[in-house]
Amino acid sequence: MFVKDANGRYSTDDLSFESVPGTIYFTNPGHQKSFEWTRMEEVYLITFTEQYLKENVHQDIFAEFPFLLAETVHPKVLEPAVFAEFEQLYLQIYKEYQLDSVFKKKIIAGLFVVLLLKIKEYFWLDYNPISEGNRSSQIVRSFKKDLESHYRDLVNGKADRVYRAHDYAVLQSLHPSYLNNVIKSKTGKSITSWITEKTIAEAKSLLQQSALSIKEIAYVLGFAESTHFSNYFKKYTESSPADYRKQAVRV
Repeated sequence: MFVKDANGRYSTDDLSFESVPGTIYFTNPGHQKSFEWTRMEEVYLITFTEQYLKENVHQDIFAEFPFLLAETVHPKVLEPAVFAEFEQLYLQIYKEYQLDSVFKKKIIAGLFVVLLLKIKEYFWLDYNPISEGNRSSQIVRSFKKDLESHYRDLVNGKADRVYRAHDYAVLQSLHPSYLNNVIKSKTGKSITSWITEKTIAEAKSLLQQSALSIKEIAYVLGFAESTHFSNYFKKYTESSPADYRKQAVRV
């Protein structure tokens, strides 16, 4: 969120921050958010999904931009000259989004790369994980990193089975029920839901970007049978893997 000219407060979970001209916020899914404005002239909010970033920006998006996994990144109020650098980028993204160019998706993706690098430059280099707060936030952050790391290992052939809730609990030396309660209370989603969404996101990425057959993708993601994978994929996307791949190629 880019606050060009406005005043108010932004709240995420139990944290609250003041919004003043020149403020930039970054957050990720799984948080209760609210905005209260006392004055608003010009504010831009950009939202994007993990799937979009992996398909159009960088397949190993969380390794390149680790702040995407951070539980809470405190906002920053930038000097006008620095804020202007971000303004130029988000206004160009907005302009391209409204156009109907055949290169629209790639152009916006390129602008996103620059935008994320700028966020990394100004926000991440002095990031302090201690400031993320209580033990629950640290547990959530570790779970997200473990989830991403495990799926990277699956895709790269370094893991031969899909982790379940118990496995993620072992990584943090926690009871599975406790871990699930923390994840559910902090993010609004169960561990099973996180795993499902991650599996579908990786499946879409592999279908679009890899030359692996559907049977091979099923095996990589821990499915013993490609028919099981196809049914699973269709259940959550309303499209078969084969149809999704064909549609992705046309786009």
